[in-house]
Amino acid sequence: MTYFLTCLRSAKAVRRALPAAAALLLAAGAAPALAASHDALPGNWLQLTVTRGDSRSSDTRGTLLLCDPPQGHSRAAEACDVLARADGDVDALTADGTRICPLVYAPVTVRAQGQWNGRPVDYERTFGNDCEREALTGAVFALDDQEVPEV
Repeated sequence: MTYFLTCLRSAKAVRRALPAAAALLLAAGAAPALAASHDALPGNWLQLTVTRGDSRSSDTRGTLLLCDPPQGHSRAAEACDVLARADGDVDALTADGTRICPLVYAPVTVRAQGQWNGRPVDYERTFGNDCEREALTGAVFALDDQEVPEV
């Protein structure tokens, strides 16, 4: 009888642990596959995200920008051209000196991760509003079909 109870307890413990173990194995297997899929991308590419609002916002959009040939969002060719002139350095993008933006605080956080000419790219910045983001980064983070209106 004692042997039977021990086996029963062991079986219950295994049943409770199985879902957690399965989830762990799936997560461990998915991460290298995702990393490998991005590492296997040819040429220059960036995973772009734009989050409107503060850190609690759930209004996040993202896309994979490929530049050989340009694709990923409606202004991909323009975004790739802007990045090529800056050699993939998002910090080095030149501002549109003619753009006048309103002093309205509507934060927009952008992030770019990927590779450019074999170098890793990891960029994140919060702008005061969409107009400021567009003026300083051009088409790179213009993930919506509409352009930001000038004021």
